[in-house]
Amino acid sequence: MTSAEKSSETSGSGFGKAKPLPGSFRVAAIQMASGPQVGANLSEAGRLIKMAADQGAALIALPEYFAIMGMHDNDKVKVAEDFGKGPIQEFLSRTAKRFGVWIIGGSVPIKSSDPHKIRNSCLVYDAEGHCVARYDKIHLFGFQRGTERYEESRTILPGSEVVTLDSPFGRIGLSICYDLRFPELYRAMGQVELIFIPSAFTETTGRAHWETLVRARAIENIAYVVAPAQGGYHMNGRETHGSTMIVDPWGVILDQLPRGSGVVIAGVNPIHQAELRTNLPALSHRTVGLPAPKKTRTGNK
Repeated sequence: MTSAEKSSETSGSGFGKAKPLPGSFRVAAIQMASGPQVGANLSEAGRLIKMAADQGAALIALPEYFAIMGMHDNDKVKVAEDFGKGPIQEFLSRTAKRFGVWIIGGSVPIKSSDPHKIRNSCLVYDAEGHCVARYDKIHLFGFQRGTERYEESRTILPGSEVVTLDSPFGRIGLSICYDLRFPELYRAMGQVELIFIPSAFTETTGRAHWETLVRARAIENIAYVVAPAQGGYHMNGRETHGSTMIVDPWGVILDQLPRGSGVVIAGVNPIHQAELRTNLPALSHRTVGLPAPKKTRTGNK
């Protein structure tokens, strides 16, 4: 059985509000190695979404930049869409409705007030094809070591709002890639059952930190984390880390794909998550408004 075919039926989801818990369901995370042609990327995304839906996934997430990994940074600006229309958004809506699934649309280049910059937006579509949530990436990646350099702020305007949404699967928290390094963002979400982190981590930073950070976000929030990623070599010369994974609230990796296109799929069990939150009620133990650290003197008075 391949990584794209296997699935897990352990672990689960449970929202800390007085409402019925959803039943067990399957969630899928798609891994791609996207290129500069939007049409080709959408075709590949459609093939992988069908694969996930055929395996029973009701909630399917695409990676960051699934529709375009351009030859140059500003290529994504050239294909940016007005929010609510455009071929990428139409693809997401049409595909969600076709398969009767919810789709977390990785990230989509959406026009901003600056004609030279986009919003890097995660769009969520329900099973009827309606866009029910939008999250604009808040934290913009910057990294330089040797000849390797990234500066997202050159072509992206940051968002400013934390976004969560209620769904048939429980409460969902949205984030994108570099957001993963900022745990305060996830704390600001409140109690969520599922956290999505569509990403395009570099091989350099991903090899060092990706798995540790993804598992940490699951453990500290006692939540499922679904982390679809770009994984492989791209036509622009970039190498992304991959290692798309789904992690349960105890930090257990339920399924993982190291490199290449494919589908990672796992079962989500609400009862399991609710039990973990009862057994280890860390979220209710959290103390907010901690005092500032005391200043201490060193040396002789």
